[in-house]
Amino acid sequence: MKSFILGISCFYHDSAAALIRNGEIITAVQEERFTRKKHDSSFPYNSIRYCLESNKIDLEDIECIVYYEKPLLTFERLLETYLGVAPRGLRSFIAAMQVWVKEKLFLKSELKKQFKKLQKDITNQESIKLPVFLFSEHHQAHAASAFYPSPFDEALILCMDGVGEWATTSAWIGKNNKINPIWEISFPHSLGLLYSAFTYYCGFKVNSGEYKLMGLAPYGKPIYLDLIKNNLIDIKDDGTFRLDMTFFKYHRGFRMTSHKFHNLFGRGPRTSESEITQFHMDLAASIQKITEEIVLKIAKSLTIETGIKNICLSGGVALNCVANGKLIKEKWLNDLWIQPASGDAGSALGAALIGWHQYLGKNRKANINDAMKGSYLGCNFSNEEIIDYLRKIDASYEFLEDDELFDKLAHILAEGKVVGWFNGPMEFGPRALGGRSIIGDPRNQRMQSIMNLKIKYRESFRPFAPSILEQDLVSQFELNKKSPYMLLVAPVKKELQLKMTKKQEKLFGIEKINLPRSNIPAVTHVDYSARIQTVSKSTNPRYYELIKSFKKLTGCPSIVNTSFNVRGEPIVCTPQDAYRCFMRTEMDVLVLQNQILFKEKQKKVEKDETWKQEFDLD
Repeated sequence: MKSFILGISCFYHDSAAALIRNGEIITAVQEERFTRKKHDSSFPYNSIRYCLESNKIDLEDIECIVYYEKPLLTFERLLETYLGVAPRGLRSFIAAMQVWVKEKLFLKSELKKQFKKLQKDITNQESIKLPVFLFSEHHQAHAASAFYPSPFDEALILCMDGVGEWATTSAWIGKNNKINPIWEISFPHSLGLLYSAFTYYCGFKVNSGEYKLMGLAPYGKPIYLDLIKNNLIDIKDDGTFRLDMTFFKYHRGFRMTSHKFHNLFGRGPRTSESEITQFHMDLAASIQKITEEIVLKIAKSLTIETGIKNICLSGGVALNCVANGKLIKEKWLNDLWIQPASGDAGSALGAALIGWHQYLGKNRKANINDAMKGSYLGCNFSNEEIIDYLRKIDASYEFLEDDELFDKLAHILAEGKVVGWFNGPMEFGPRALGGRSIIGDPRNQRMQSIMNLKIKYRESFRPFAPSILEQDLVSQFELNKKSPYMLLVAPVKKELQLKMTKKQEKLFGIEKINLPRSNIPAVTHVDYSARIQTVSKSTNPRYYELIKSFKKLTGCPSIVNTSFNVRGEPIVCTPQDAYRCFMRTEMDVLVLQNQILFKEKQKKVEKDETWKQEFDLD
C-alpha cells in the first residue's frame, strides 16, 4: 500500500504543503518562501513540488491528498452571516461572492485541475489518475497538528484562531490515534478576531501585525481593561465569551471596527506609519491582558472538567507566547505542547495527519520529545550547491570546517558584528530557529536598535529573542521547561537584571527602549522578559555548537536570534535569497553552511531604496 499522504492549505492565507510517510512527518514548507510574497494564499504549487521532488516521488505515490477545510461549510457561514446583517455589508458580500463563484465554490474541481497541471509540469504526462481527495474541518486540522506530533498519549487540545468554517475556539480530547471534539465557540464571537480588531485599530496589518501588538503591550498599562470588559466582551467564569457585535464590522464589511468602537475610545484607527502614542501602548497592554485571562480560564476549566492535565495548543492565538508563558506557570497544569506552525500553514500538516490516523485508522506512538524534528522540515542546500551559486555570481567567500568556522564566528559576534546564518533545513512556521536566522551578541546594548533599524527596517520597539543552550536555560531565565520553538516568554533571572534609577522608572512608553535592563540587554524586553528558544544538540547540532563556541569565548550561553528577512518580506529560503538580503542591508557577515562571506570583500552594490517598494512595509 502507498505510504505517503499530502496535506495542503491554500486560498485564504499562509498556503503550505506537508508530506508524511508511514505517519512520519518528513517535509513541510510554506508557499511564501518560494514566491517571496508574504502570507501567500495561492495554490501551493512550489511547496507541493518541493515535497514531491525532494523525496523523489510523484503524485502516483500518494495515498490521498487532504485539504485543511470544508469549503461548503465556510460558504454556509458566509451566506448566513450576510443574511443576518442585510442590507448592511452588501459591498463586502458582492466582493466575497465573486471570489467564491470563481474559485472556492467548486474547490475540488479547481484542486484537481491544479494538480494535473503540476503533474504534467513534473512528468510531462497529459493524464494520470489522481489520488483520493479528502477534506478535514479547519479546527480539526488545527487539533490534529497540535496533538499527533505532541509527546502525549492523552491530552486536551485547545484551538483558538480567527475563524474556520464556523468555529473560532474549540476544545478536543486527543487519545492514542483519535481526536474527539468537546465543544466550540462559533463565529462571529472570536478571540482571534477581537485581537485582530485591536491590531487594526492600532495601525498594524491584520493577520501579520498581531505579534507587533503583543510586542508593544509591555510599554503600556492595561488601563482600558474594564472599558473593554464592560462594553466589548462578556467573559464567563470558565473563559467562554461573547462579543457585542455592534462594535465590530469584520462580519459585515471591509473594516474590523465600527464607529461605535471608535467613539468608545475617543478617536479613529491609527494610520499606518504614523506616531505610536501611549494610548496605543495602553490599548495593546489591555487587550493582551484580556487574551491571557481567557486562555488561562478556558484551560483551567477544561482540566477540571476532564481531569486531563496535559494541554496542546494550536491556531493563531497559540502564537501569543506571552499568554503561553503565563499558562505554563500554572500549578494545575502538568505539561504544555504548542504546535510551532500554529497558523493556517500548520493546518496542512494537521490535514495530512488526519488522513493517516483518522481516515486510514493507523496507530500512533507518541515521541518522548515530539515528532516535529525541531520544525526543520524545509529546503536544504549542500555546500556544493552553495559554492556553485557563489562562483556564478563571482562572490568572495571562504570555506571553513565547522570547528574553525564556529570559533571564528564567536569572535565576530563578540566584536558586535551582525551575522546572517543560513544552516541546514528551513524552518516550518513563522519563527526562525537557527536555520534561517540573523544572529548577534545579546550582551551588546546597541544590538537591538542596530538590528531593528539597519538590518530589519522595522519599528524600534520590537524585541528580539535569545537562543540559549538547553542545559543553560535556568542560568539566565526564570523558566524550567524547554522551549525549542520560541513560543514561551519568561523573565530574565533576577540576578541578571539591572536596577533602574528613580528618574528612569518615571519614563513612559518608547522612552524606555534604550535603557539596558539586564546583562543581556539585546534580548531583554522592557518588562524584563524574553521570548526564549532552547537549542538542543539533537535537533540542530551546528547551531548548538556555534552557541557553545560563543559561550566558551564569552561565558554567555545565549545569542540574539531573529528571522533572516527584512520587514514585509518572508524568511529567506535559498542561498540566493540570503545573499540578496545580506547585500541590501547593513549585515556584516553571511554564513551559508560552511561558506563565510564578509561584506567589505563583496563587490559594491549601489544603494537602491526602490527594492523596498516590492514589499508591503505596513
